[in-house]
Amino acid sequence: MPEHSSLAEAPSNREIVSTRLLPAASERVFDAFADATQLAQWWGPHGFTNTIREFDLRVGGRWRLTMHGPNGANYHNESQFTEVARPARIVFQHLEPVHGFQMTMLFETRHGQTQLTWRMLFESAAECARCKDFIGAANEQNFDRLAAHLAVPR
Repeated sequence: MPEHSSLAEAPSNREIVSTRLLPAASERVFDAFADATQLAQWWGPHGFTNTIREFDLRVGGRWRLTMHGPNGANYHNESQFTEVARPARIVFQHLEPVHGFQMTMLFETRHGQTQLTWRMLFESAAECARCKDFIGAANEQNFDRLAAHLAVPR
């Protein structure tokens, strides 16, 4: 893992916590998620592309997308936003039954950079344990793609 990234200790056996310090202001990092056009460019692990069918970033709004894997498989996802506090916090409930979890995204300013934390709270400890290994690696790849996206001037 990059030295500026970590899979943090989770406070419960139902939670996966990933964090990365990104060299951009919180507003810029928040906007990379809040703008569906930008989000489609970096979301997901290495080799994935996205088709975003709906993205309504407000409390009660839906996010529907299909992630296209490098192996040709399609992964349909649906989430509903439960909290949006620009530029500090986004919370959504991932509704797709394959991986039921609540995602809390925290955007914390640290000396002109952003500490991005993803807290994924699963419905059960068993589901969290089943997903932990591949989600930890996938989150790191997702952070890598976001960092590369942020490095391109807008």
